Amino acid sequence: MFPQRLDSPLAYDIAKAMMDGFNRHYRLFRTESARAKHRFETADWHGQQRAQRERIEFYDLRVKEATTRLEKEFKAGEQPMDVWQQIKLHYIGLLVDHHQPELAETFFNSVTTKILHRTHFHNDFIFVRPAVSTEYIENDEPAAAPTYRAYYPTRETLLETITRIIDNFRLQRPFEDLPRDAQLVLEAMSTRLSQVKLRANFQIQVLSSLFFRNKGAYVVGKIINGFNEVPFALPILHGRDEKLVIDACLFGEDDLQALFSFARAYFMVDMEVPSAYVQFLRSLMPRKPRNEIYNALGLAKQGKTLFYRDFLYHLKHSSDKFRIAPGIKGMVMLVFDLPSFPYVFKLIKDYYPPQKDTTREQIKGKYLLVKQHDRVGRMADTLEYSEVAFARDRFEEELIAEIQKFAPSQLEISDRDGDGHEEVIIKHLYIERRMIPLNIYLQEAFDAGPDDERATSQIQHAVVEYGNAIKDLVAANIFPGDMLWKNFGVTRHGKVVFYDYDEIEYITDCNFRRVPAARNEEDEMSGEIWYAVGPRDVFPETFGPFLLGNNAVREVFMKHHGDLLDAAFWQAHKERIQAGYVHDVFPYERDKRFLRWQAPAQQPTPSTSGENHV
Repeated sequence: MFPQRLDSPLAYDIAKAMMDGFNRHYRLFRTESARAKHRFETADWHGQQRAQRERIEFYDLRVKEATTRLEKEFKAGEQPMDVWQQIKLHYIGLLVDHHQPELAETFFNSVTTKILHRTHFHNDFIFVRPAVSTEYIENDEPAAAPTYRAYYPTRETLLETITRIIDNFRLQRPFEDLPRDAQLVLEAMSTRLSQVKLRANFQIQVLSSLFFRNKGAYVVGKIINGFNEVPFALPILHGRDEKLVIDACLFGEDDLQALFSFARAYFMVDMEVPSAYVQFLRSLMPRKPRNEIYNALGLAKQGKTLFYRDFLYHLKHSSDKFRIAPGIKGMVMLVFDLPSFPYVFKLIKDYYPPQKDTTREQIKGKYLLVKQHDRVGRMADTLEYSEVAFARDRFEEELIAEIQKFAPSQLEISDRDGDGHEEVIIKHLYIERRMIPLNIYLQEAFDAGPDDERATSQIQHAVVEYGNAIKDLVAANIFPGDMLWKNFGVTRHGKVVFYDYDEIEYITDCNFRRVPAARNEEDEMSGEIWYAVGPRDVFPETFGPFLLGNNAVREVFMKHHGDLLDAAFWQAHKERIQAGYVHDVFPYERDKRFLRWQAPAQQPTPSTSGENHV
């Protein structure tokens, strides 16, 4: 094939087709996100869950559609590299005045890397670095809502302003008592403002779209007074008679960090300019990485792109080596980390011990289940990558030997560029936020001794949180499977999060049973199981010997979570979920709630978890 002229219209046509593919993707993504408001108003909780799962698949579907079109109409894979350079330049031109340029660049990368061989993946052909700034993008269409609205109340008009903020979202379901709720918000805000002078710039800024997740809608904004900015969020729920209530007023960076946690499901939020939302949210949570904010907004592919750029930047400015992660080694996953980087890297082993009856595809299916599910703050989000290249000299020899022994199919070591610098290529990889394994967290407290008050408090907190985590997972229809301490981690905020997914099941797929009475003395004294056990049978009373060997742990666990050893607890939740009930699990403690309104009689009693179950 003769090289195309650099001014050939073919390059522009390919670029335009790719941009059409992205615009279709974001239009569908935004439409589905906008429909969350109607689902909230009509209490269509199962529809909300279904939309959450389906939206995650949108991106890959649109990439596949665009790739197919480019190959069919333009034979894109056969075009020479000078044409591909021109395609990128034309595409950059199409990004001028675009409202989602950073997302469109990532879409270009996804399509291009499907078509070209991976050796072409550098900045001449894809966007290794962003080409278009996302600063100060705004939707200038006359009828369009701004990214955020600014309100300028006085002390005297603050109550009226709070009501106006809520009214501006035009929710099509009445409030139980909006004046009462606005007064409660006013009292919470006044506590923050009572001892300060209101400055000339005193204002409240509120993002123009509500944030929908699970059974809640959240108003997100900040109070600005002089040089001080206080983030806040107002959760709106369905209360008595299915009328709306403002349930709490969350203040400060820590409350917002919990709301946007990496262990929670993605929000549904209608955004014309996503970068403007990210910029606003970063002003509320400056310590939260941009990639995690994009993830929280449902833009997981952009989150992956930004994470990888941050990771490469970190590698250039560090010199420590990847090592086998500390802690008890897993039977299914091989885990390594870079001490200076706050994430762990997990790859699926090639073979497993006999007690692990599973396959690579089944394990990948479990991780996909978690990605699509409401993680209720108790399951860490994972970033999934393929064909990840690392410099060989950044790996400890012990780690290379471990991978060669347990996952040789996932490892390639080569000098692809022929420059004498070997690379380690991992075929398939999951990346998660690093946490302190719960067994190590407890062991540190045990080592301090029973007379150390701080250690005693640490044990109590860890055990209570562990039980809370399991109960939150139960509320979300998740049975963790392997409930050993080592499969849970402690975040920097002290939350206990589950992160070992190879044995999870839906609660509704399990059969919870009591251990049958022994038939005779021989059965009772035998170390063998004398009763039949089906593949989905679970016997909660048998958890105790594995979990409660330490007396201090047993005492706290039995006081707060002894019901977890009772099959009736699990079976009751299973039946409730099968009957169609969807639990509320919200990211704030009960003592933050304004109203202790009673749920309708058919709803379950609130759980003992520290979080808000309704």
